[in-house]
Amino acid sequence: MSTDDQRPSRAEAEAAIRVLLGWLGDDPDRPGLAKTPARVARAYEDWFSGYQTNPDELLESTQKVSDFGRIVTLKDIEFSSHCEHHLAPIIGRVHLAYLPNGRLAGISKLVRVVEAFGRRLQVQERFAAEIADCLERNLKPKGVAVVVEAQHQCMTTRGVNKTAIRMVTTELRGALEADAALRAEFLHAIGNPS
Repeated sequence: MSTDDQRPSRAEAEAAIRVLLGWLGDDPDRPGLAKTPARVARAYEDWFSGYQTNPDELLESTQKVSDFGRIVTLKDIEFSSHCEHHLAPIIGRVHLAYLPNGRLAGISKLVRVVEAFGRRLQVQERFAAEIADCLERNLKPKGVAVVVEAQHQCMTTRGVNKTAIRMVTTELRGALEADAALRAEFLHAIGNPS
């Protein structure tokens, strides 16, 4: 990740987009494209806003609980990201769970953690691990589970052009990896009975 001192300016980003438009074979000065470099730069600022968010800070405020022995599961968190290989969209959903160990996180905070990592260049396997790492680091739970299901537009719109393929990655930690009953409970809760 580059620091703000090393980060190119907005004008440099827009100039690069103009070069790309010309490289594609179009005229970046024609009326339909004249404002495209600015639009693309704004879109990229939104799509990659996760670089400006520290996911650990999102989980600083948690609720202390004395004894909570049940799994907390949040399913169907929609996300969109971009693959680091082609900058093509990755669209899918995340299911996550943790077995609390004295601390509970707000639901919206968990969604924001997914969003923060999703709005960065990604590979799906790392995405699932980053979410699990963040939950482990900040909540210190007895167990964590993260399942990511997604379609990769680098495969559906180019290359092999297969539109029905969904990739599934699973990251299991602690009690949710070791305890078959807890793992089955999680998988059943997200609609994948074991």
